[in-house]
Amino acid sequence: MNKLKFKNGDEMPAIGLGTWKSKKGLVGEAVDIALHTGYRHIDCAAIYDNETEIGEAFSRVFSEGKIKREDVWITSKLWNDSHRKEDVIPALKKTLKDLNLDYLDLYLIHWPVAFIKGVGFPENDREYLSLEEVPLQETWEGMIEAKKQGLVKHIGVSNFSEKKLNDLISGSPESPEMNQVELHPFLQQHELLAYCKENDIHLTGYSPLGSSDRSDAMKAENEPSLLEEPVIKRIAEKHNASPAQVLINWGISRGTAVIPKSTTKEHIISNLKSDELKLTEDDLKKIASLDRHFRYVTGEFFETKGNTYENIYDE
Repeated sequence: MNKLKFKNGDEMPAIGLGTWKSKKGLVGEAVDIALHTGYRHIDCAAIYDNETEIGEAFSRVFSEGKIKREDVWITSKLWNDSHRKEDVIPALKKTLKDLNLDYLDLYLIHWPVAFIKGVGFPENDREYLSLEEVPLQETWEGMIEAKKQGLVKHIGVSNFSEKKLNDLISGSPESPEMNQVELHPFLQQHELLAYCKENDIHLTGYSPLGSSDRSDAMKAENEPSLLEEPVIKRIAEKHNASPAQVLINWGISRGTAVIPKSTTKEHIISNLKSDELKLTEDDLKKIASLDRHFRYVTGEFFETKGNTYENIYDE
């Protein structure tokens, strides 16, 4: 299994199990299956509203004694309503309680967007906090404090543009160790990848398969399908692999981590085996031609009358 190495020597498996959109009643079993079939990286978040069930799975698996807590990389994320410095650690402790853990391997600021306390998704402008009221730098100070207290081993961000990363780095003694963003052949983000490599920031790609199980409200009309893309399908056929395995391996080949989500045992196992695939230079060249800067996760779900989502990615 390919791994991403951190400055202190810690290593994160390049393929993890994503849990966004994994439904209650299914997600615990998916985590159980993943851990027992070789996964050692699980990606979570408070807003996914399934961390309690995931925590039950962790307790069940770790109590068996065959898989140790310290052998599994577990990530979670700070939601947008806890961006004030004093709210970061309480939110983290809630996640740790839900996941039945003493610490996280990685904790991320989920979005560069701030809400008032208790808001999941804003329904009006009043439920937002501006980045002048709660600067990202303030939130980052809370993350650094969480690391100092030993509640997390590594800290980072998610959905941050190069500009926002640069602003954060320039005003802090400690840089993010990870940026989790949407990455796939239709959204290759070469400039962001190069910037992160230059600044020793790892990248994790979410929605690597196109997130086709998103709600209809989040989908664009006639959006393209990664799994049905002819170039991907031809490469998969050549290697006797699935399109999903090609997409996951493409992410690994770029030196990034990939967190495909599934609650189906067959897919969970198949996704992990993507690591065994060997894409050729010709394969990679063909995949490179697919870039169209298409986002499946636009951020539009954050839009209210006075707040647009378009500046989230600084594009």
